[in-house]
Amino acid sequence: MINTALSPAYHLYSLWPFGLFRKKPENPVLAASREYFSRFDQDLPLEDYDFVVLDTELTGLNEKKDEIVSIGAVRIKNLRIDLENNFYSNICPSQEVPKFSTLIHRISARQAKKSPPIVDILPDLVDYVGNSLIIGHNIGMDMVFINKALKEHLGGILYNPCLDTMRMAKIFREEQWINYYDRYNLGVSYNLKDLSEEYGLPVFPEHNSLNDAIQTAYLFLFLVHKLKHGNIKTLKDLYMAGRSWRWMF
Repeated sequence: MINTALSPAYHLYSLWPFGLFRKKPENPVLAASREYFSRFDQDLPLEDYDFVVLDTELTGLNEKKDEIVSIGAVRIKNLRIDLENNFYSNICPSQEVPKFSTLIHRISARQAKKSPPIVDILPDLVDYVGNSLIIGHNIGMDMVFINKALKEHLGGILYNPCLDTMRMAKIFREEQWINYYDRYNLGVSYNLKDLSEEYGLPVFPEHNSLNDAIQTAYLFLFLVHKLKHGNIKTLKDLYMAGRSWRWMF
């Protein structure tokens, strides 16, 4: 659920062997972030952390050849969503947007061609994220594509700890089922929209990166207040809740 600088599960691209690609100078903001999270304190109340909820839309799911066509993000401060402080941009990939992906995210090849390339977007994204913790629904997928682009264009990656609302939802599901005979029924949905409808949260049109980021922000706050019967107070509490899983990932 939490990816820290000490356990960079989503930072695979930082482990590429030297010499495989010509190393670019690391963006100074990325370098400062790496230093900041090397001494990161997980014992503060959750209200004391800034969170950035991220979502991407892609040309496909193949991390070797597919690319980002849209990035959306929204900030959480004091455990409240700041809807006025958001980040959103469509992106022009190096390849034409496939028709099958347009059917999902509704970004046409023509729209993408009118958008800026990712190299122009990344510095603003890095500045927006800053030293915030990153939240996403199945965030590992988003971070693979974001860090791949950052490594290529800015010479570094985001070391910000990441929290996955999909995994948080699985923990909550286990807590709900713990006293029921069907607690190991895996025929349930962890789709973002399905979870939001199940928990009575506001529902936004899906497969738009900003809408999905806002949707994820609502889900995150709901789960934070529900996990362990509302006894999650610090970031370490949230981390320790995840260590009690019996789920296999």
